[in-house]
Amino acid sequence: MYPTHDADALLMLAATLATKRRPAELVEVIAAFDLLQEPVPSTGRLIDSIQRLSAHGLLCEVDGGLALSAEGQLLMAALPKRGDTAQRVFFVREKLSAHPGRAEHPSISLDTARVDAAVLAQRAQAKAPGKNLLMPKPKVDEDERRRPAPWHKHPGAQRRR
Repeated sequence: MYPTHDADALLMLAATLATKRRPAELVEVIAAFDLLQEPVPSTGRLIDSIQRLSAHGLLCEVDGGLALSAEGQLLMAALPKRGDTAQRVFFVREKLSAHPGRAEHPSISLDTARVDAAVLAQRAQAKAPGKNLLMPKPKVDEDERRRPAPWHKHPGAQRRR
């Protein structure tokens, strides 16, 4: 598949996270970009990536949602378990560039309004209280002093021999 873009690799990673057990709605795929800690590509790039990946048989539309096809699952099965997002994007881009470019599959066509609505719905859901799993944990008050563990006699004292 030539040319490959970072948006294609990020979309494959997000689709892999979102479609573990069932086809994912577009909002769930966009929410997976937050888990990757990457910004959502622009609407035009996202639509182009979905069309490109579906035309090459890596993404398919099932019951109104997106899912990885059998070829896409095989491609993503070799993904290393460890590594940061940049390493994974590089690995997926290599796999996509080595993928044979057959445009025999039907392309998924999305309109701009549907993608924009999904992005706005995801942003609203991320701001809703109790729903955001990426919310930072509250810090402990600095006024409250912590006591040393009972097996440490004095915090600054060292053992003498």
